[in-house]
Amino acid sequence: MRLISVALACLGPLLLVACSKPEASPASPSPAAVEAPADAAEPAEAPGGEVPATTRTGILSEQDFAALHELTTAEAPPLRGVEVDLAGGKAYLSLPEGASAPRPAVLVIHEWWGLNDHIRHWADRLAADGYAALAVDLYDGKVATERDEALELMKGVDDARARAVLDAGHRFLAEDPRVAAKRRGVVGWCFGGGWSLQHAIAQPDLDAAVVYYGQLSTDPKELAKIEAPLMGVFGNQDAGIPPASVDAFAAAMKEAGQPLELHRYDAPHAFANPSSGRYNPEAAEDAWGHARAFFAEHLRGS
Repeated sequence: MRLISVALACLGPLLLVACSKPEASPASPSPAAVEAPADAAEPAEAPGGEVPATTRTGILSEQDFAALHELTTAEAPPLRGVEVDLAGGKAYLSLPEGASAPRPAVLVIHEWWGLNDHIRHWADRLAADGYAALAVDLYDGKVATERDEALELMKGVDDARARAVLDAGHRFLAEDPRVAAKRRGVVGWCFGGGWSLQHAIAQPDLDAAVVYYGQLSTDPKELAKIEAPLMGVFGNQDAGIPPASVDAFAAAMKEAGQPLELHRYDAPHAFANPSSGRYNPEAAEDAWGHARAFFAEHLRGS
């Protein structure tokens, strides 16, 4: 693996690939939506002229997209946080040991397996770095252990409900007396990476956002709403979020006048996921080092 330096350049069309939500609009896609490239073959129409929702998988079939994911067989380390109530569901809160409020805070968004112990451990890692970390649950208590199950859970996410959970988590980090954060960030992987970007677009008082190979927007008007500094991590061997998608996103950010810190690796999809069987230690550690420095600069002022 080698780290590839990146310039913000417009090099190609956007190829957004994930699993579809038919109601999502191209201008403001949900993190689970699909946009096929212009030269992709049109899906066959069902009787009555309607396109079956199951065929709307962009340049990848659902089976091929699912194949990009592999659940690790390793157990997560022992956990040190607590479960809290959030938006009618549950979330996982991890606090720095011995620290008092106010603390800088990070909202943690799971990838397509759901809020499992590996994601909770990631919140613990952030807490060990001095942040209050809140791992939200966009699956309302469900956790997948098989690819097909994860695919169905991801496709079944209600956008309005997901946004409500993220908004509640954002408020929690500012209002809960254990945290009382003055600065707040967000991080997510894959499915969660797409929602991390959407959260940055929706929250004008967010202070930092990190997107790990999540679905991207290329609408400069939408991206212009972002007030937080943004960092992206992507794999050049990712068939789900291919390099052309990242190039187009970078170009749209530049057109919108938005700063972007971008890190790209010779690695596949999910290479840094805390739950991934495709974990690439060298790339993942380098990316996490950049994320740590990014959060330190924008959430702690150092």
